[in-house]
Amino acid sequence: MAAMNVPFYYHPRMLAYDFGANHPLKPERLRRTIELLGRLGWPAPADPGPGSTEDVLRVHSPDYVKAVRALGQGGHPTGSSDYGFGSLDNPVFAMMHEAALAYVSGTAAAARDVAGGAPLAINLSGGLHHAQRSRASGFCVYNDPAIAISILRESSDRVAYIDIDVHAGDGVQALTFHDPSVLTCSIHQDPRTIYPGTGFVEEIGAEGTAVNVPLPPGTTGDIWLRGIREGVLPYVDAFQPGAVVLQMGTDAHFTDPLARFQVTASEWIAAIGDVASMGIPVVAVGGGGYSLSAVPRMWAATCFTLAGLKVPDIPSDLQGAWDLPNFFDDPIPEPRGVGEQTLDVVLATRRALQAVI
Repeated sequence: MAAMNVPFYYHPRMLAYDFGANHPLKPERLRRTIELLGRLGWPAPADPGPGSTEDVLRVHSPDYVKAVRALGQGGHPTGSSDYGFGSLDNPVFAMMHEAALAYVSGTAAAARDVAGGAPLAINLSGGLHHAQRSRASGFCVYNDPAIAISILRESSDRVAYIDIDVHAGDGVQALTFHDPSVLTCSIHQDPRTIYPGTGFVEEIGAEGTAVNVPLPPGTTGDIWLRGIREGVLPYVDAFQPGAVVLQMGTDAHFTDPLARFQVTASEWIAAIGDVASMGIPVVAVGGGGYSLSAVPRMWAATCFTLAGLKVPDIPSDLQGAWDLPNFFDDPIPEPRGVGEQTLDVVLATRRALQAVI
């Protein structure tokens, strides 16, 4: 698959999704990724347009969407709910609805490409997986992965969602929890130790179609990768979806300031390659990741990996300027095994639950 044939969406309006200078979700991570991809010869991205409120209403309530628009315009929505805004995680910012629509637009366009027959489409600005039907949560205003699932369901009887962000994909799971036509799979840090506090293995959804693989702080990349290969991908394979939405948060990386996994870029990219090798059409979106030395190189590498292309070398001037020594955290550490006992328990528990469904 040539990169030039991969639908890939970005526009600078997506950088307006900005909670402020002191917030960990920095638009600079996306800007650097796009610049790096351009330097590596990746084709120029397509503009998906400003977005459609109708797409947002696929998964969010009308009252919530009205509130987001009003708050972004300096208004005060009616009703008793605070809609999740006003905290340090989710501060209100100007033109919030329009900024959130910008990333939704890219994900919706990618989903329509895959629904129309494309084997792969990418929107790195998306992946905001915590937003609930009527509430912002965890830096997320609108839940674009759930919107992508809704679009894909129009052409596929079954859709799978794979979430490798270090935080559980709780919003997507909640929005599809009772729908047996959607399989949600999330591998993440133990919810007793990290936001959002959900994503336990016992959360199994309709007909066992919610899969959670929680692992302890300190889990190393070899065990994390085994968790994907043994605790996620077999369920996707058995489900036989017509398409996959892949959320590619990079915050499992050992340099991430908001989490405590020890995954290397090499192991993370290997997981992306495993998903690509399944041969299922993929809508790939971004997600979390708060280390500016990790996010751009990992997202850039994953674009080449998903397209079946060799990952090129990082330009020498960016290696120092952006602290990007290489794509793969070379040399790759030897297998470390931290978290293995917990993974064995999680896999055994999941098998036991599946047996009684």
